[in-house]
Amino acid sequence: MLIIHGTVHTMDGPAIDNGFVAIREGKIWKVGPMEECPADWKGETLDARGGHILPGFVDAHCHLGMFGDAIGFEGDDGNEATDPCTPHLRAIDGVNPMDRCFRDARLAGVTTVLTGPGSANPISGQFVAMKTAGRWLDDMVIKAPAAMKLALGENPKLTYHERHEGPITRMATAAVIRENLAKAVEYRDKLERAAADPDEEKPEFDAKLEALLPVVRRELPVHIHAHRADDIATGIRICKEFGLEYVIVHGTEGHLIANELAREGARVITGPCLGDRSKPELANMSLETPVLLAMAGVKIAICTDHPETPVQYLPLCAAMAVKGGLPADAALAAITIWAAEIGGVAHRVGSLTPGKDGDVVVMSGHPLNWLSRVSAVVVDGRRVTE
Repeated sequence: MLIIHGTVHTMDGPAIDNGFVAIREGKIWKVGPMEECPADWKGETLDARGGHILPGFVDAHCHLGMFGDAIGFEGDDGNEATDPCTPHLRAIDGVNPMDRCFRDARLAGVTTVLTGPGSANPISGQFVAMKTAGRWLDDMVIKAPAAMKLALGENPKLTYHERHEGPITRMATAAVIRENLAKAVEYRDKLERAAADPDEEKPEFDAKLEALLPVVRRELPVHIHAHRADDIATGIRICKEFGLEYVIVHGTEGHLIANELAREGARVITGPCLGDRSKPELANMSLETPVLLAMAGVKIAICTDHPETPVQYLPLCAAMAVKGGLPADAALAAITIWAAEIGGVAHRVGSLTPGKDGDVVVMSGHPLNWLSRVSAVVVDGRRVTE
């Protein structure tokens, strides 16, 4: 496919005022100004008609396919709220790619999502990075697992308080995480000793600890649900204790500790910003959070947390960050290349770089203008029509 005559936002360099994007065999092949457009192109050609051409949008944190749209408990597969520690749960076993919100996502240009379990449990399970086009989930996966979900603060407290079980305090929530990470470290060390010495007894298989092995080996990042500043600090404290790779998710009060987060080298997936202050830990929610974090030097992404904010409104969430003061190019990066980098999938998506997946969105106007319409969506080089 050849897409011509549009402002090309490559996201790995400056925008091209009147450019083209050529896709071959499902991958980005060439990108450049119209003067360099292949003259002998024999494939399908799409005229952007002066619109904007971008990489497919990336939602770095949502629960798409985990909470079925408008079908109640039958489609509610995001929280296994029967055990505070469930690292062995895999999003790939819970996502329903037939959920109609996948259609909403791809027709709005959201072509990649990181989706997975909710925040009922201190250790919730494994996220997956996947495309939004397709019917067979295994063919849609970019990376599985993509992250291990942890949760701090109000959600686990309320979940287990209602069950009259622990943890019901922030201290106990942190203790659940620490205890199981410590067990995983011990399990890892025993496996390594057994591999090095045949006289050492191999530990009995443990599905939870097996799932935590790549976490304590720094092979898999943890994504930490945390809104309040003190919860963010607790998450980072635990990660430093165990030497984990981590990302803060939501970071609602991140702007209150922006310099400290920069000092710690934290990355933050901000949002959702399109909603009300529905619970106490959202009291300091602000549209200025993304810009204050970015100004402090914190790498950010912007998410919908679907279904909290419907996934198709990801560009609107980026536009709201611009209203809060974030520069437009940074807001676009937060739903494309920065989101892909934070999500660990930038080798495949997030920019119009030759060799990456042919995921492209064509819009009638600037993507952060709410009046702009999506003219075409291309996933893996194929135009999405429904």
